[in-house]
Amino acid sequence: MSESMTIQGRKLFSEDIELIRRLMADNPDWHRSRLSIELCRMWNWRTDKGQPKDIACRSMLRKLEQRQFIVLPPPLRPGNHSRQIPDMPHRRDPIEGVLDDLRPVEIIMVSGRSDNDHLFHCLMDRYHYLGCRGHVGEHMKYMVYDRHERPLACLLFGSAAWKTTPRDRYIGWNVATRQGNLKLLTNNTRFLILPWVRIPNLASFILGACLRRLRSDWSTRYGHDLCLVETFVDRSRFEGTCYQAANWLKLGQTKGRSRQDRYRKLKVPVKDLYVYPLTADFKKRLCAAG
Repeated sequence: MSESMTIQGRKLFSEDIELIRRLMADNPDWHRSRLSIELCRMWNWRTDKGQPKDIACRSMLRKLEQRQFIVLPPPLRPGNHSRQIPDMPHRRDPIEGVLDDLRPVEIIMVSGRSDNDHLFHCLMDRYHYLGCRGHVGEHMKYMVYDRHERPLACLLFGSAAWKTTPRDRYIGWNVATRQGNLKLLTNNTRFLILPWVRIPNLASFILGACLRRLRSDWSTRYGHDLCLVETFVDRSRFEGTCYQAANWLKLGQTKGRSRQDRYRKLKVPVKDLYVYPLTADFKKRLCAAG
């Protein structure tokens, strides 16, 4: 490897690849988790709360293997792609009327291995056109219920896009500050109103309610603030009406390329890019050197 590359937000050089190879050669009994934890320790690669970035590191190792830089030991367990998402019982009676009929609406932050987490994945897998499998890196899941405890919607916020021209031009940052401050952004990667729910203005109401608590929830879980939220709307499926009604700003369109498209060969649907600032000084904070 003649130059550096950035994977999972970490810049890697040839000596880093050699270190990984040497660790595996010197410790043939290590599994992937042990290798990941040791790399996090040696690199002091930690979250803002001081925890090792184990999940991000393991994802980085898999991507290095995919690019044929290393050969990892076999996984101890099958990956998420082979796991079946169990069905969870849930009500499917039509929910119609007006927003006031549902109040108070409850928004619950979903934690792992809970009933809400199982239901979240079940609903996303059954009713969202993209499905929902495992999550790598920082993310936040919400379940939304009405006053009768009937599920209404699910939302997922995850890692922001590494780079996208309309957003990066709007913020005004350079490559170095983008790499250092990308964690201050999140991407609303999934938003599902359940198909039997037909309430005018519900989607924009839920978006607004979630954004009012997102910064606090994120800081509590991950130990750092958020400044900006983004989302990408597939123009072949949706018009983005709920984001417009919730005062998101449309910045432009993608070029129909995947985040993993290193060689400009993958074609994906063109999407509209929307953003929502969470702080008044978001540009100043995002453009600040680390």
